[in-house]
Amino acid sequence: MLNVLKIALRNLARFGRRTLLTSTLITLGIVSVLLFVAIAGSFKAMMIGQFTDAVLGHIEVHRKGYVASIDTLPLNLNMQPAMVARVEQALAKLEAVEAYSTRVKLGAMFSNFTETTSIRVNGVDPGKEVATTPLLPGRIVEGSKQGPVLKRGEILIPLLLARGMKVKVGDTIVLVATNRDGSVNGKTFTVRAVLESVSGPSGRDGYIHIEDARDLLRMKDAEVSEIAIRLKDPAQLDRVYAQLSKTLTGFAGKSGNAAMAGKGGGAGLEVHTWADLSPFASIARMIDLLTLFIKIMLVSIVLVSIMNVMVMAVYERIREIGTISAIGTPPRKILSLFLAEGLLLGAGGTALGTVIALALIYALNVWKITFDFGQQHGLVLTPTIRAADVAIIAVMVVIVALLASLQPAWKASRMDPVTALGHV
Repeated sequence: MLNVLKIALRNLARFGRRTLLTSTLITLGIVSVLLFVAIAGSFKAMMIGQFTDAVLGHIEVHRKGYVASIDTLPLNLNMQPAMVARVEQALAKLEAVEAYSTRVKLGAMFSNFTETTSIRVNGVDPGKEVATTPLLPGRIVEGSKQGPVLKRGEILIPLLLARGMKVKVGDTIVLVATNRDGSVNGKTFTVRAVLESVSGPSGRDGYIHIEDARDLLRMKDAEVSEIAIRLKDPAQLDRVYAQLSKTLTGFAGKSGNAAMAGKGGGAGLEVHTWADLSPFASIARMIDLLTLFIKIMLVSIVLVSIMNVMVMAVYERIREIGTISAIGTPPRKILSLFLAEGLLLGAGGTALGTVIALALIYALNVWKITFDFGQQHGLVLTPTIRAADVAIIAVMVVIVALLASLQPAWKASRMDPVTALGHV
């Protein structure tokens, strides 16, 4: 086998220009694919982190039907205390869960005593919310970031609302909300800080203490609109989602019914991942689709280029093939010779392209690429690529190189010596 590789290498060197052009094409393809995978994957991970670590968490639990009506923030679909206790018991048994936060969500009227507008309000436990969405304090653009992010009687308001209503940190505002029974209640708050929006200029979500939210809505019980969950490792998302769905499916609170009703849900509770709740999930899927398309293009480049080279190699060396066949070289030896040439072309281009790509990825991390996303400024892109992705792409290119060489190599090994020797 070693002799075959030596002969194959010598044959490639004989046609140096063609070999160089083909190897360069494969190398450029490898570099392009690895760079795209690294940059696109890092962008995707960063954007997912912006949503999960600043707003959503990795998984959320709701009462069945709440998400379908989430635009109206229906108070009649809040989770009752028995449901909340059931979820907390399930979470306590999962080692993959790092933190969770109970929330009360409501729609309210926001007044600065001169003008009035609408606002979406999240009633949260400050400690649990920061543990679940650790980027929340970093969103503060006006106000102090020291100490607890929120206290009772205080409110965090979105930047868009603060500018539109000309409200500053320390100002007093009024929230007016309608409870489940239809009665109206108002409560004054002090603006603790102004938050930068994660989802762009349309963000209108404010934060108050969860007990203030319950007082505003005159809740008799400790109801919850949703429970947001943060995982220690986002890679465990599917496994934890499946476990929670299985555990919580059918739980109906006080009624105890266990009727099955839909994926991840039941008569009382349903589980959703961040992808079910964020419009960015479609962008993430598009990035995955583009990555697949780029890989297919790489395969096509390798297939066409190596097949073209090998076909030309067989055509130009017909008399040579006839000579070595006439002196007793078995067909399998001729087959292996041309396969070895294709293998060396693919492996050489892959090795060089991988080295160049990894060097460029390292350089991009040193140079610190920054960009803006919505109202998020100065985000730093850190391209990375898993060793598994590099290995898969490299193996794929080498296999395709062998397959591209197979037909010309088979044709050469089956060539009649007399006909080959008489070829002009």
